[in-house]
Amino acid sequence: PVPTISWRKVNGHNPSKARLRTSQAVLEIPNVQLEDAGMYECKAENSRGRNVFRGQLQVYTYPHWVEKLNDTQLDSGDQHQWECKATGKPRPTYRWLKNGVPLWPQSRIEMVNGVLMIHSVNLSDAGMYQCLAENKYGTIYASAELKILASAPTFPLNQLRKTIIVTKGQEVVIECKPQASPKPTITWKKGDKVLRETKR
Repeated sequence: PVPTISWRKVNGHNPSKARLRTSQAVLEIPNVQLEDAGMYECKAENSRGRNVFRGQLQVYTYPHWVEKLNDTQLDSGDQHQWECKATGKPRPTYRWLKNGVPLWPQSRIEMVNGVLMIHSVNLSDAGMYQCLAENKYGTIYASAELKILASAPTFPLNQLRKTIIVTKGQEVVIECKPQASPKPTITWKKGDKVLRETKR
């Protein structure tokens, strides 16, 4: 006799979107997603007996960004870390480019699993960076610019008053706020003598 046919996903539930066609002989899963992967079982039975067939459904996907890069501006001497993260099956691998040229590990530059670390950045590190995430189904790109600030200390005009008048015995605050990159070291002098910290 004509058998009755049933389908089930082993160790799981059949996708709710799944459809059965041709007297249930065909299981159709539209718009397949990663979670649809697994072992499927087709069971056919009639009054004479039954038979079972099992097949593995594997789902592969193009890489897709989870975390991209952002343009960054740093002081010379800072440490910088960029991370680009992508999903995909097989799991994507990562490569880095700087100004379109492959970037390789160096004494100050580390690259591990999509993370780029640059220690003590300097002007030579400025440029456009690209992260590539790729598997056998495709490659995606993310890019960002790294700007390095480097300038000698300058004092904005009118920052300090030439003369500060205070009453004897009162407290006085004189601020020193130069613009500089990297952050400058600051010393104070009274006349030609370097000021030392005291109780006052």
